[in-house]
Amino acid sequence: MKKLVALFLALVMTLSLASFAAAEEPFEITVMLPEFAVDVDYVEENNPVLQAIQDATGVKLKIQYSPNSTYGDIMNTTLADKNPPMLMALTDAKAPSIIDAARAGAFWDLTDFIADAENYPYLAAGQEGLYKKIAVDGRIYGIYRSRAYPRAGIYYRLDIAKEVGFDRELKTVADLTELAEKLAGYSEDTYALNMIGGYVDGTINIITVAMGAPNTWGVDENGDIYPAFKSPAYLEGLNWLRHLYEIGGIDPNFIQISTNDWNNIERTGKAFMRFDCMDNGYRQQEWFETNAGVTEQIFEIAGPLAKEDGSITIWPQTLGFAGEIVVTKSVSEADLPKVVKFLDWCNSAEGQTIINAGLEGFNYWVNEDGYRYVPEEKKDEAKANQDTYWHDLNQLGMGVPGNLENPPAILNQGVTALRELYAKRNEELTPYAVTNPCADFVSETYTAFGAQLDPIIKDAAMQYIAGLIGEDELRAAWEEWAAMGGDMITAEYNEQYHAAQK
Repeated sequence: MKKLVALFLALVMTLSLASFAAAEEPFEITVMLPEFAVDVDYVEENNPVLQAIQDATGVKLKIQYSPNSTYGDIMNTTLADKNPPMLMALTDAKAPSIIDAARAGAFWDLTDFIADAENYPYLAAGQEGLYKKIAVDGRIYGIYRSRAYPRAGIYYRLDIAKEVGFDRELKTVADLTELAEKLAGYSEDTYALNMIGGYVDGTINIITVAMGAPNTWGVDENGDIYPAFKSPAYLEGLNWLRHLYEIGGIDPNFIQISTNDWNNIERTGKAFMRFDCMDNGYRQQEWFETNAGVTEQIFEIAGPLAKEDGSITIWPQTLGFAGEIVVTKSVSEADLPKVVKFLDWCNSAEGQTIINAGLEGFNYWVNEDGYRYVPEEKKDEAKANQDTYWHDLNQLGMGVPGNLENPPAILNQGVTALRELYAKRNEELTPYAVTNPCADFVSETYTAFGAQLDPIIKDAAMQYIAGLIGEDELRAAWEEWAAMGGDMITAEYNEQYHAAQK
């Protein structure tokens, strides 16, 4: 049935794009995307990938990449420009600045376009529940960027774990503690956990929820909403990190480390465990295979970890999506249908394949079974083409109707089966994912003051982990958050939560 639906959508889109791509002059669309390959120069001129998009759609893309480590700040500054890019990737659809911008009319309302299955079949095939989660005041201002669920987890160096005497599968939180302590003692100039200030929120969320804390907001025994840090398990998670820091298992300078350096810490053998996207586990494995001649599995992706009482709770990095692509008011009302039509194409089989994988014979090849892969003798060529021309184009990917890539990717691209294991771990962890009960709600106080309030909790947590403050100062920061607006946010979420329950 799924194949028939995909075939139908492909036929519909082929017909609908006939006139779209037939324009004599290309229609230029400017785009802003986050950049992860900051150490490689992106080349736009004579770019074969962009030319293929233009040939298929009649659209000439002009892409502005901005470093992911500072993307939030750059995004907010760009939104204030008189002439921002026509399409922008927003990494947090419910950030206060984004809600404010949507209400102020910075983006086009796409609600009616998404409902138009005749003209925009791929956008209309998206999940109603996910569109609802990015909506502002009931209206949809963007196309969600679909992501694997729950995606977040733990991976570590299997070979180093064996060296320090841990040669068994991680099954419990106690196992995790034992492994982390052993890795902390590996050497004087290495660390157990690759933890950085640039992504400390994710690390804290993974360990605190593993201990039993809620995901951002919880529901108490009386049915009331409360902030996660009020859970005893939240402090237990911080204490776990504080202990690891005290025994030399976390870089003492972790607060200053940005996301630009994160991968390199593992690739230079300075840290051996990471709380992050599990798919980075197989990416690191494949990097070592390509660049260090590794021919065996040296990374492991952990499965569900049980607490002492046998329960399992995990933090999902996404709600099934990672932000959205919005159309700014730089696009005229007359041109809006063209831009939305382009977004629809991006979600087609052709669009998804080019955006996520590039071009056959340039970024990938096709084996006798019809799967994308890169032959050994083409790895250097493919990597150079990917870095320079494809770059981080996948940040434009949405995958709204699901994965329609054709040809599909071969699941395991290295000597190990970690891509297959990653898919398996997502299935295993899904039943234990802890949802945020306030994910669909909007707090007006948070919209107005969240940017000032969030750092109070984050900074106090980092200072506590680093031993710069004690528990009394940590709790004082929580009280400051409450007095500065946190109590009002809690009350607003409670009102909406209780109304939804009724």
